Amino acid sequence: MTELSATSLAARGVAYADAIATTARDHGLDPALLAAVAAQETGGPGSNAGRNVVGDGGHGRGLFQIDDRYHPFARTSAAMDPSRNAEYAAGMLSGLIRRYVGVRRALSAYDAGDPNATGTGTRWSDGATLGYADSILRHERLINGASVEETARDELASAASSVGALASQAASLLPLPLPAPAHIRSFRDVVTNDHADRDQDSNLP
Repeated sequence: MTELSATSLAARGVAYADAIATTARDHGLDPALLAAVAAQETGGPGSNAGRNVVGDGGHGRGLFQIDDRYHPFARTSAAMDPSRNAEYAAGMLSGLIRRYVGVRRALSAYDAGDPNATGTGTRWSDGATLGYADSILRHERLINGASVEETARDELASAASSVGALASQAASLLPLPLPAPAHIRSFRDVVTNDHADRDQDSNLP
């Protein structure tokens, strides 16, 4: 898919499109992905535009909600400059993508510090509640021009594919051999054998 220009981002409702497009390319990121993070952090479901605000009880700063409890940058005035805020967020995200070798895991780590976390849930207009990474990936598809209905179908197809892959993997595993059962004498065996022993004894001279 062709990366969107700042003009294309702006035409699709992305705020601070110039800053996001430039910063994304400087860090080797897809501009639509970086715009989607901003939309998730300070826009909301169905919105392509992030906002330059203070949130999260006063701890989230700027367009990408850099947390002042964990990032000294967020305690400076630069955190409320959309370009500087985008630069900081893009640097973090590109580093996490290299570290965890994948966008989804990097997004989870960006939100929760854990690449395997589901993260903050977001409820969308179609009734779906998506984890942090999945919600951003939906934002990204919307910014790239898909409809909510199309993204929902893609998500269902992806989930079905993942389930199918897991089922195939499970089927390919050889079953563990069951241990040989221990010999258990039944009551009938015990009685029959006891009678046979007594018959043998009676035949002794």
